[in-house]
Order: sequence, then structure tokens, then C-alpha cells
Amino acid sequence: MNSPLLDKSLDFATKIVLFYEEFSKTRKDTTIAKQLLRSATSIGANLNEAIYGNSKADFISKLHISLKETGESIYWLTLLKRTNLIEYNFDELLSLAEEIKRMLISSLNTAKENNKKSQA
Repeated sequence: MNSPLLDKSLDFATKIVLFYEEFSKTRKDTTIAKQLLRSATSIGANLNEAIYGNSKADFISKLHISLKETGESIYWLTLLKRTNLIEYNFDELLSLAEEIKRMLISSLNTAKENNKKSQA
């Protein structure tokens, strides 16, 4: 399946995994980075679950989870940026996360509207 949203979420997860590997080498407390790793990789995982969901309600629910995980990822990235624990281009990661957030909101709005139409 060709999906720009899935592609972006996989790109984001890949960049976060690579960031986490680099951060782990600093021997600093990795609690925040682990939280980021979990939330960032969960975005695409939930999108994949949405695609293979068994109902429109399930699809919408998984999109909501992806959106919440995106918001959490933005929080952890912002915290890492503010703490200056590591020199990194957080703006690039934040920009990609914000783009994913906008795409998810648009997808959710479309899915909800289509769901209303099919119930009418």
C-alpha cells in the first residue's frame, strides 16, 4: 500500500531509532530518549493496525492513538532540545513530527466525515 502518511511515519521512526543509538553512546540518562523511542515508533505501528482494522471505528481509534503518540513524541523532542543533553538537529525531527500531526488530523477528519456519511 502506498501511503505518504505511512512513509513519513516510517521515516520519522527510523530517524528516532538512529538518534536513540547516538544518544545512548553519551552514557547520559536515557529515560527521556527511551520514552521518545517508544512513542515515535508507536505512530507507524498504530497506523499499520488502522489499515488492517476490522471496522471504521477501529480505524479511527488507531488514528487517534497515532495522533496521541505524535503529540507525545513532540513533547519528548522539545524536552530533549531544551535540556541540551546532546547536540542534535531537533528542529528537523520536530518539523517532521508536526507534519505527521497535520496529516493525521486531516486523515481523522476525513475518516470521521466518511463514517458519518455511511451511517446516514
